[in-house]
Amino acid sequence: MNAPLQNLAISLGVMQVARKIPFDDPKVLEYVRIGYVASQVIILAVYYFASQKIKSKNDQTVLKYVEPPNQMTQEPGNLVTTTVRDYDLSETSKLIRAAYTSIAMMAFLHLYLKYTQPLFVQGLMGLKSLYEAKTVKIHVLGQAPEGDLKRPFKGAAGMFGATADPQTDKAAIEEAEKRIGTKKEE
Repeated sequence: MNAPLQNLAISLGVMQVARKIPFDDPKVLEYVRIGYVASQVIILAVYYFASQKIKSKNDQTVLKYVEPPNQMTQEPGNLVTTTVRDYDLSETSKLIRAAYTSIAMMAFLHLYLKYTQPLFVQGLMGLKSLYEAKTVKIHVLGQAPEGDLKRPFKGAAGMFGATADPQTDKAAIEEAEKRIGTKKEE
């Protein structure tokens, strides 16, 4: 089962469990709030730890790839030349931004709209996304950057399995370099 369908199935299962929880009870609601905040603190702490590990390794290996083209335009993808350190830091930064966005949405849903079930669901889903984070798998869990963890990371699969992966083959990189060269000459 691909990741979006798996996330949907887990979300639906967790929501069924959340229906059984008496959120009307102030004590239960307090425990759910504490659990949500604790999970978010753990998530942000692990991402911070991963970024510190990336910085301490300071892997300056050059990484060249062609970004996947935008589906809405006919323009080809851009050539990206970076280091493994910078690439991993940018990927971890994306994860941190996603965590902060999730926290902001939950604050709006819970504090303004008074929804309580999403706190329970997002607390668990956040921990699941932490476990699936590729930079966490490499730098915190110590897995080798092979297969799915090979840089540049493959794009997340869509609901129906479609992905837009970066191109790392030599022909695509050379063609992108030629394209950049012709733009500079004009």
